[in-house]
Amino acid sequence: MPDLPVLAIDIGGTKTLVALVEGAKVLGRRRIETDRAAGAEAWLDALAGVAAEWEGRFTLAGAAVTGRITEGRWSAVNPAVLPVPDRFPLVEALQERLAVPVIAANDAQAAAWGEYRFGAGQGLDLVFMTVSTGLGGGLVLGGRLLTGRSGLAGHIGQVLADPCEGSQRLEDIVSGSALARIGDPRNIIAAAARGDTGAEEQIQAVAVPLLRAMRSLQLLLDPDYFVVGGGLGLAEGFIARLRRLAHDIEPDYRPDIRAAALGAEAGLIGIADLARTQRTSATEVDR
Repeated sequence: MPDLPVLAIDIGGTKTLVALVEGAKVLGRRRIETDRAAGAEAWLDALAGVAAEWEGRFTLAGAAVTGRITEGRWSAVNPAVLPVPDRFPLVEALQERLAVPVIAANDAQAAAWGEYRFGAGQGLDLVFMTVSTGLGGGLVLGGRLLTGRSGLAGHIGQVLADPCEGSQRLEDIVSGSALARIGDPRNIIAAAARGDTGAEEQIQAVAVPLLRAMRSLQLLLDPDYFVVGGGLGLAEGFIARLRRLAHDIEPDYRPDIRAAALGAEAGLIGIADLARTQRTSATEVDR
């Protein structure tokens, strides 16, 4: 008997997605705006209400979330993106609401796995970067998703923008939130696409430090690809801009940049596959 689809959840700083996923196929998807002030319990109540329409169609769930996961507990890395209570018992709270086993991971880590399994970096070493409300990342090397001792592996947005001075993080200058301090990010992106000089400079101020971070990671990890996703990362012209900026880098040191093939669904597909894989591994151990 084939496995039932997995209930996949993606909780971000501006929206929550709830979907039914089978392999790389999203069978159904619902979107809820994340009410930042409502708190974690309310966020989970809202998504459980949406998931109720698929009751009986899944026996497993996976949650991809902004922030970090340590032993099933959820903490914020940058509370400005989403004010998550420290060490919130996410897996336990979701299992109570959904009445199925749940696994959880950082959203960019889940998206990295989705792109490795089904998207732009299938079977290859990759660094995934999601340029969205914040800046997240995930690493898949040697066929393994790296999460680290405390769930922090791949959190590129939390790297210091200038390691020699100050405490400003890369996410503070490379993200949709950074653009939003200037104006509406969608308007800035559209104006840059039309050739507006001021908007071009604002987008450039995001792209240049991001490429510098990629170049450093190329030297450190030497991945096959950098896969870029997120609302800003996949905006018209953004990846083309990164490639133009990278053109003058010596070929052996130049990051090979690809657009995320799974788009906004990378996290959903990735967390569903991680949930399925972990359940299979646990079953094999039990035997």
